[in-house]
Amino acid sequence: MAAKLLCAFLLVITQLRLSFSAPGEVNSLQSVPDLEKSMYIVVDGYPCVRLLNLSGQIGCSNPGPGKVVAPIIRFKFANKLVRSSTILVSLDEFNSLLLRVSNDSNFARNIAGVLVESRTQNELEGFSPDKKFPQAEFAPYASKNYQWNPTGSGIMWNSYNFPVFLLSQSSTSTLQQVAIKNEKNKKAYTADVAEFDLVMQTTKAGTRDSESCLKEATCLPLGGYSVWSALPPINILSPESSKPIILAIASMDSASFFRDKSLGADSPISGLISLMAAVDALSRVDGVNDLAKQLVFVVFTGEAWGYLGSRRFLLELDQRSDAVNGLNKSLIETVMEIGSVGKGFDQGVKTFFAHTTGVKHSSLVDLKASSATNESVTALQLAQDSLKTESIKISTANASNPGLPPSSLMAFLRKIKASSLAESSLGVI
Repeated sequence: MAAKLLCAFLLVITQLRLSFSAPGEVNSLQSVPDLEKSMYIVVDGYPCVRLLNLSGQIGCSNPGPGKVVAPIIRFKFANKLVRSSTILVSLDEFNSLLLRVSNDSNFARNIAGVLVESRTQNELEGFSPDKKFPQAEFAPYASKNYQWNPTGSGIMWNSYNFPVFLLSQSSTSTLQQVAIKNEKNKKAYTADVAEFDLVMQTTKAGTRDSESCLKEATCLPLGGYSVWSALPPINILSPESSKPIILAIASMDSASFFRDKSLGADSPISGLISLMAAVDALSRVDGVNDLAKQLVFVVFTGEAWGYLGSRRFLLELDQRSDAVNGLNKSLIETVMEIGSVGKGFDQGVKTFFAHTTGVKHSSLVDLKASSATNESVTALQLAQDSLKTESIKISTANASNPGLPPSSLMAFLRKIKASSLAESSLGVI
């Protein structure tokens, strides 16, 4: 749900009275709510919120327990701020603004809040608040400086002691007019201001990390419930099946600087939709009980925050908990993840890249993993051929890549190298 912020038109009392001196206008103010409506415009926006971990916090919030009120000024006219101000900034200039905040303490001290102008979805290309290598600390290889996300700025992992809102398109137009009006009235005694009421509960309670806020119940934990199912269904009352397991996985959530605006329809929700479509199609196939391998489908939650879902799933497998009753981790032969398939456009052609890897504990294990990997790639090629169209292509990833891209498979690969999942092959689309 879109959050609300108030754009207040602050007037001195004499002007307020004069503005309603025309015939008929005084009679229209029958109550305090009528007066408030004449002074305030509610502006639609999507907030950057505060998130906490064990070491501190990231995201945005009011600096204290009270509201923030400050006049609105466009970023291009904010070279030297002499008073607390609300900065209206375009999306193109947003990274530059936050970079200056990080490098100029005097400038940052006078920023009361930031309003980011909205643009159409097509104009958002090239904007990524994540790092150039998202969650690089979980990579099972040494090339942590590889740029899987070249346009990434990393701003969503910083902490900002002021509120930040992404405006709706209609509110963008309103605020641009307000800022222009303020620029024309520099010497006037009035100013149009923005009033922010984005006070997080953790700010009020003084709980500044996840451990303290969870203890005091001033925040909620990230993540939720991951879900798994199987075709054919696994009878947990019968002896464990000896069929090799093909694990197909996807993520159900994403991370963004403006959480309520960017829900991940392109990434990774498109992968989840594709996985569900595959499950639906396979459930209608005759003879699914006679398949030589057991199909298991898993949807993980919290993957954008340290692969919470997949790491918990692997822990449950180790503990043989009731949550994964019927699954034998030693039988997992192939893990296939469907990632961001919502964007694969290259001059009008949708190209899907298959990233694969095996495990090199021994020559025998490596041979088995390579065989399973080759079978998976061959199956993808056959699927492409069956479509009888040139609009969709499947290609193996460039061999120069250091390994798997940021994905849930990183959690699996780290586990494979240290456990009995050693004969698995991994692939991500």
